[in-house]
Amino acid sequence: MRVYLDCNATSPLRPEARAAMLSVLDAPANPSSVHEDGRRARHLVEEARATVAGFAGAAPEDVTFTSGGTEANTLALFGSLQAAAEQGQRFTRLVVSGIEHDSVLNGARRAAELFPGLRLSELAVTSAGTIDPQALRSNLREGKGKALVSVMAVNNETGVIQPLQAIAAACAEHGALLHSDAVQAAGKLPTRLADLGADIITFSAHKVGGPQGAGALVTRQGIRIAPQILGGRQERGLRAGTEATAAITGFAAALKAKSWPAPALRNELEQRLREACPEAVIFGIGSPRVSNTTCIAAPGVPAETLVIALDLDGFSVSAGSACSSGRVARSHVLDAMGVDPDLARCAIRISTGWHTTHEDIVAFAGAWGRIVTRARARAAA
Repeated sequence: MRVYLDCNATSPLRPEARAAMLSVLDAPANPSSVHEDGRRARHLVEEARATVAGFAGAAPEDVTFTSGGTEANTLALFGSLQAAAEQGQRFTRLVVSGIEHDSVLNGARRAAELFPGLRLSELAVTSAGTIDPQALRSNLREGKGKALVSVMAVNNETGVIQPLQAIAAACAEHGALLHSDAVQAAGKLPTRLADLGADIITFSAHKVGGPQGAGALVTRQGIRIAPQILGGRQERGLRAGTEATAAITGFAAALKAKSWPAPALRNELEQRLREACPEAVIFGIGSPRVSNTTCIAAPGVPAETLVIALDLDGFSVSAGSACSSGRVARSHVLDAMGVDPDLARCAIRISTGWHTTHEDIVAFAGAWGRIVTRARARAAA
């Protein structure tokens, strides 16, 4: 029997989401069709939109469905930049942190190439993995022109919660627009726009127990976004293409479930891991973290060795982000935190989910301890 502990990459599908999706798949129709079947599909999409809106503390008309978090982040960045340019209020500065998801980091770098006069700043983070609001404030104070800021709510590798309210205050002082990738926060923290202090937030269904293939961009009322996928007038003209009714319905059903591991489970896991290897380092442990994420390194034991050995023992974990096409790659997040490269190469991420049990944690800690002990003994021989 396998134990799945890679929920930050994708969560197992919740039973509620599966049931909702099957009910839609048994009666397929295009939500843009005017006949009764089409109207039924449209009703399901709009019901789901109202659910996401309630979850985010927004109006339903300010929710745009996408194919996932990456598309939602791309729409947030490029859509904001293009809309401002079209209104003659061009952004001159784009500020992101050095620990953002690749969809934000790579999107921001590409935007800086495509939008004339746009200057990109990548903020450093502390050794604890947090953005310093004062550093952002200084950056905004020293620059000129309108700024777009993108800072994630929760880091996908370390689980560290960013001080978004303080970041939002710094943005408000300088008239900057704030986007937050809330993909890893959804279901684990309050993620209403008012809770985060952001103007734009993004979600992904498969991180909360919904299906892959659905996500959402949510904006504060009055925020302008320019479409990046052109075609029909779906999603109020902001995202062309037939809505994925089944995936969207499953997304909404997953958001309603709201059951996630308690911090006690993570705390016990980390205690057991450190008992097995007292030299182990847990990254971000000095900062507030969500209750399901542990990023840990056993010095001298490469992440690739651990991930493969654990896989053979029946445990699914990852080395950092799952967005590296199956490669165990060096973590830009740990680099940004100033972690020694040799130690960073030993880091793995354990991320529990709605389905994780105490027995799973005990079994994993035992396997991890045995593998680490064997690997270190071989290295010392």
